[in-house]
Amino acid sequence: MAEREPFSWPVRVYWEDTDAGGVVYHASYLRFLERARSEWLRALGIGQMAFKDATGLAFLVREMRLDFLRAALLDDELTVTVAVKERRAASILFGQTIARADGACLLRAEVRVACVDTRRMRAVAIPADLIPEPAP
Repeated sequence: MAEREPFSWPVRVYWEDTDAGGVVYHASYLRFLERARSEWLRALGIGQMAFKDATGLAFLVREMRLDFLRAALLDDELTVTVAVKERRAASILFGQTIARADGACLLRAEVRVACVDTRRMRAVAIPADLIPEPAP
Protein backbone atom coordinates (compact mmCIF):
# COMPACT_ATOMS: atom_id res chain seq x y z
CA MET A 1 0.00 0.00 0.00
CA ALA A 2 1.58 3.32 -1.07
CA GLU A 3 1.33 6.43 1.03
CA ARG A 4 -0.71 9.21 -0.57
CA GLU A 5 -0.31 12.03 1.94
CA PRO A 6 2.77 12.79 4.02
CA PHE A 7 2.57 11.74 7.66
CA SER A 8 2.35 14.77 9.99
CA TRP A 9 3.48 15.10 13.60
CA PRO A 10 2.85 18.18 15.79
CA VAL A 11 5.70 19.73 17.79
CA ARG A 12 5.67 22.61 20.27
CA VAL A 13 8.90 24.60 20.77
CA TYR A 14 10.07 24.63 24.41
CA TRP A 15 12.90 26.51 26.14
CA GLU A 16 15.12 23.43 25.89
CA ASP A 17 14.86 23.65 22.07
CA THR A 18 16.10 27.24 21.87
CA ASP A 19 19.21 29.34 22.31
CA ALA A 20 19.42 32.25 24.76
CA GLY A 21 17.39 34.44 22.39
CA GLY A 22 14.40 32.09 22.15
CA VAL A 23 15.32 30.98 18.59
CA VAL A 24 15.30 27.25 17.91
CA TYR A 25 18.87 25.93 17.98
CA HIS A 26 19.78 24.22 14.70
CA ALA A 27 20.39 20.78 16.29
CA SER A 28 16.85 20.81 17.73
CA TYR A 29 15.46 20.48 14.21
CA LEU A 30 17.23 17.11 13.95
CA ARG A 31 15.37 15.89 17.04
CA PHE A 32 12.07 17.08 15.57
CA LEU A 33 12.77 15.21 12.31
CA GLU A 34 13.79 12.05 14.18
CA ARG A 35 10.70 12.09 16.40
CA ALA A 36 8.44 12.42 13.38
CA ARG A 37 10.10 9.46 11.62
CA SER A 38 9.77 7.41 14.83
CA GLU A 39 6.07 8.30 15.11
CA TRP A 40 5.58 7.52 11.42
CA LEU A 41 6.95 4.01 12.07
CA ARG A 42 4.74 3.69 15.16
CA ALA A 43 1.70 4.67 13.04
CA LEU A 44 2.62 1.76 10.73
CA GLY A 45 2.53 -0.52 13.77
CA ILE A 46 6.31 -0.76 14.12
CA GLY A 47 7.77 -0.09 17.55
CA GLN A 48 11.49 0.39 17.06
CA MET A 49 12.60 -1.47 20.20
CA ALA A 50 10.29 -4.42 19.53
CA PHE A 51 11.49 -4.48 15.90
CA LYS A 52 15.13 -4.50 17.02
CA ASP A 53 14.50 -7.19 19.65
CA ALA A 54 12.63 -9.41 17.16
CA THR A 55 14.93 -8.98 14.16
CA GLY A 56 18.25 -7.57 15.33
CA LEU A 57 17.71 -4.74 12.84
CA ALA A 58 17.54 -0.99 13.26
CA PHE A 59 17.36 2.07 11.03
CA LEU A 60 20.38 4.37 11.23
CA VAL A 61 20.75 7.75 9.55
CA ARG A 62 23.14 7.46 6.61
CA GLU A 63 22.96 10.99 5.25
CA MET A 64 21.00 14.22 5.59
CA ARG A 65 20.53 17.31 3.51
CA LEU A 66 18.92 20.24 5.31
CA ASP A 67 17.72 23.56 3.96
CA PHE A 68 17.04 26.03 6.79
CA LEU A 69 14.54 28.55 5.38
CA ARG A 70 13.23 30.44 8.42
CA ALA A 71 13.65 30.33 12.18
CA ALA A 72 11.22 28.81 14.66
CA LEU A 73 10.75 30.57 17.99
CA LEU A 74 9.87 29.70 21.55
CA ASP A 75 6.24 28.51 21.86
CA ASP A 76 5.74 28.07 18.10
CA GLU A 77 3.46 25.23 17.07
CA LEU A 78 5.12 23.25 14.31
CA THR A 79 4.16 20.40 12.03
CA VAL A 80 6.80 17.94 10.90
CA THR A 81 6.03 15.82 7.84
CA VAL A 82 7.45 12.51 6.67
CA ALA A 83 7.13 11.08 3.16
CA VAL A 84 8.93 8.13 1.58
CA LYS A 85 10.61 9.43 -1.58
CA GLU A 86 12.57 6.32 -2.50
CA ARG A 87 12.96 2.81 -1.18
CA ARG A 88 16.02 0.76 -2.02
CA ALA A 89 16.85 -2.76 -0.87
CA ALA A 90 18.60 -1.60 2.33
CA SER A 91 17.70 2.10 2.62
CA ILE A 92 14.86 4.59 2.54
CA LEU A 93 15.04 8.20 1.42
CA PHE A 94 12.60 10.45 3.29
CA GLY A 95 11.45 13.90 2.33
CA GLN A 96 10.63 15.91 5.44
CA THR A 97 9.46 19.44 6.18
CA ILE A 98 8.97 21.51 9.29
CA ALA A 99 6.34 24.24 9.08
CA ARG A 100 4.84 26.73 11.50
CA ALA A 101 1.11 26.72 12.25
CA ASP A 102 0.67 29.70 9.91
CA GLY A 103 1.90 27.47 7.06
CA ALA A 104 5.36 29.01 6.69
CA CYS A 105 7.88 26.33 5.72
CA LEU A 106 10.89 26.58 8.03
CA LEU A 107 12.99 23.63 6.93
CA ARG A 108 13.17 21.10 4.12
CA ALA A 109 15.15 17.90 4.57
CA GLU A 110 16.12 14.74 2.77
CA VAL A 111 17.12 11.97 5.13
CA ARG A 112 18.42 8.57 4.04
CA VAL A 113 18.28 5.80 6.63
CA ALA A 114 19.93 2.42 6.27
CA CYS A 115 18.60 -0.85 7.64
CA VAL A 116 21.44 -2.30 9.70
CA ASP A 117 22.05 -5.64 11.41
CA THR A 118 22.96 -4.32 14.87
CA ARG A 119 25.13 -7.31 15.75
CA ARG A 120 27.39 -6.94 12.73
CA MET A 121 26.75 -3.22 12.10
CA ARG A 122 26.29 -3.92 8.40
CA ALA A 123 23.56 -2.85 6.01
CA VAL A 124 20.98 -5.53 5.23
CA ALA A 125 17.81 -5.74 3.16
CA ILE A 126 14.70 -4.16 4.63
CA PRO A 127 12.06 -6.84 5.27
CA ALA A 128 9.86 -6.89 2.14
CA ASP A 129 6.50 -5.84 3.57
CA LEU A 130 7.73 -3.60 6.37
CA ILE A 131 7.70 -0.17 4.72
CA PRO A 132 5.22 0.98 2.07
CA GLU A 133 6.55 1.88 -1.37
CA PRO A 134 6.43 5.60 -2.18
CA ALA A 135 3.40 6.89 -4.05
CA PRO A 136 3.92 7.17 -7.83
